[in-house]
Amino acid sequence: MLVLLPPSEGKASSGRGASLKLESLSLPGLTEARQAVLGELVALCGGDEDKARDVLGLSEGLRGEVAKNVELLTAGARPAGEIYTGVLYDALDLASLDAAAKRRAARSLLVFSGLWGAVRVNDRIPSYRCSMGVKLPGLGALGAHWREPMARVLPEAAGDGLVLDLRSSAYATAWKPKGEVAGRTATVRVLHAPTRKVVSHFNKATKGRIVRSLLTAGTAPEDPAALVEALRDLGYEVEVEAPARAGKAWTLDVLVTEIH
Repeated sequence: MLVLLPPSEGKASSGRGASLKLESLSLPGLTEARQAVLGELVALCGGDEDKARDVLGLSEGLRGEVAKNVELLTAGARPAGEIYTGVLYDALDLASLDAAAKRRAARSLLVFSGLWGAVRVNDRIPSYRCSMGVKLPGLGALGAHWREPMARVLPEAAGDGLVLDLRSSAYATAWKPKGEVAGRTATVRVLHAPTRKVVSHFNKATKGRIVRSLLTAGTAPEDPAALVEALRDLGYEVEVEAPARAGKAWTLDVLVTEIH
């Protein structure tokens, strides 16, 4: 099982240990594309600060994020699972998993990123600010920048098992499973049960809990149909829409009664 996650806008501070080693990150087929984004981002943030804030879509109160990006090559690195914070990652709570669940997380979780493309939770990265919606002056829209290298690398990473896609729409632009891989991909929406409306904050929390439940239970469904049964066994209320034709992803609706 491969689980595709969005990153978080907020991030923990960089570590105090060794700095970034691009060649050590998972998915080495993305290294060249990572170097391109990293180089331009550092250069952008090392120049006109107001221009950098405008490109990155940062408010005056987030001016310090520009300085953070200037030091990406020298800042200490930490496991990505410690860098990403926020609602989904609080609910997932990687640090509190037992050893077996942590090993499963290291194998199966893949966090998408405007800067790195995608990283595994044990990959060591510095804290940064660069969303997938950014358009860098030289490279252009990052979603488009990542499409070609992702199309080469991600099908192999997906293997022959289930792909559970929990990304937000901005990060889904970087890679869309196609063909046979799409047929074993499941996307998840979180709906308020009484109204059938998509929820926002609770959407992220529920997705974090779903991933935690699967990791803790040691459940490894091989396809979307098996995922539906696994989630129901874990106590989730799930409605499913199978694809109308081959080569399309499944859609799973997880129903919640509380919104907070």
